[in-house]
Amino acid sequence: MLDVLIYLFENYYAPESCPDSDTLARKLAAVGFENEEIDEALDWLSGLSHAVSTPAQHAVTEAPAGTANSWRYYTEQERERLGTAAVGMLCFLDGAGVLSFKQRELAIERALALNENPVSIEAMKVIVLMVLWSQEAEVDALILEELLDDGSPRTIH
Repeated sequence: MLDVLIYLFENYYAPESCPDSDTLARKLAAVGFENEEIDEALDWLSGLSHAVSTPAQHAVTEAPAGTANSWRYYTEQERERLGTAAVGMLCFLDGAGVLSFKQRELAIERALALNENPVSIEAMKVIVLMVLWSQEAEVDALILEELLDDGSPRTIH
């Protein structure tokens, strides 16, 4: 599923540039993705789209990313499901001012929607990338490089 999400990020500038679900599913199948993987990715994206368009139950006045002096306490269930690496990545991105309160909460909600326990650092990177993509947020080049890094060894030229 994560490969499908990365493919969408790399091939569609913004969520609005994606075709409708049926057309997108056919295009993804044509480039070689399995139907199950496509369905999972489209369901996950539908959940993201719904979360973005649905107002929060409790309205919170939000400061711009990196400006709020607040803490996010993770419940025991969240810590267990997300894992130390994913929570650490969210804390890093929060502290670096990359994620707003709403984007962080979307990332947490979408990470908890995965069938991964704990959520791998690679999956968390893709989730954050897709949350930022869905919001058409500006991302610093170094942060983008970190989110796109798959952990494979690099050759310096």
